[in-house]
Amino acid sequence: MTHDALTPDQASARLHELTVIDVRTPGEYATGHLPGAHNVPVDHLDAALPTLRTAAERGDLLVVCASGARSAEACRRLAEAGVPAATLTGGTSTWKQLGHDVHRPAGIRAPWPMERQVRLTAGALVLAGLLAGRLRPGARWISAGVASGLVLSALTDTCGMARLLARLPHNRPKATDLDATLAALSD
Repeated sequence: MTHDALTPDQASARLHELTVIDVRTPGEYATGHLPGAHNVPVDHLDAALPTLRTAAERGDLLVVCASGARSAEACRRLAEAGVPAATLTGGTSTWKQLGHDVHRPAGIRAPWPMERQVRLTAGALVLAGLLAGRLRPGARWISAGVASGLVLSALTDTCGMARLLARLPHNRPKATDLDATLAALSD
């Protein structure tokens, strides 16, 4: 692929010729994904590498996530393994904002997007730390810990809380889902 990143409009124009890999959690993927996207969560990228290499030999790969951060990381990892891929600038969030079509799996109730889960969890922990701090002042360290984590998250453009939340049952992929995705990519 000649570009390291494609804008949503560029990707939309080429969607018919791209193999789209969505590296979000299955829960995030269920909230809406690019038409024809295959869900390979970033945590399972190494297991999917041989299949992704084969898919890249057949045509260009476009890797997407919610904002572009995880897909950029996935593209870096793929490049290290000799697999060329581009990322979608702004991720599926920008894709949706620009009015491009999204697909949702039929019959699947989608959990909240990861960013929303992080906001809820961080807010609840800060509030719990402050409320508990009224009875036990040491409990305020919970709020301080969450605040420190949020600052670190912003500085490093990573999110430890999202990684932890991604391990919850409603966000975890089943092995058969990944196997089916890899089989579809092999065709």
